[in-house]
Amino acid sequence: MDSDTLWLVIGFAGQGLFALRFIVQWVHSERRRESVVPVVFWYISIGGGAVLLAYALHRLDPVFITGQLLGLFVYSRNLALIRGSRLRAARAESDREP
Repeated sequence: MDSDTLWLVIGFAGQGLFALRFIVQWVHSERRRESVVPVVFWYISIGGGAVLLAYALHRLDPVFITGQLLGLFVYSRNLALIRGSRLRAARAESDREP
């Protein structure tokens, strides 16, 4: 496999991973019968975004690079907010215990 073909495979793999997050979100929402965004959505977003960023860097596409960098920031921030919320909930729970 030559280098160009390998990078196409990487690009399509990143796009597939990125698309998978919507399928995961849809399945979770259908199961709950309401629109939900599971935590795994953000992890898949980071994985897909990182692979697509590598592809964008290889292509030297400034528009694609900027979009993926901003996306990675948003996905990471959402995970930080979720972690903080869980830590506060755990602290509140431990404060209530006798």
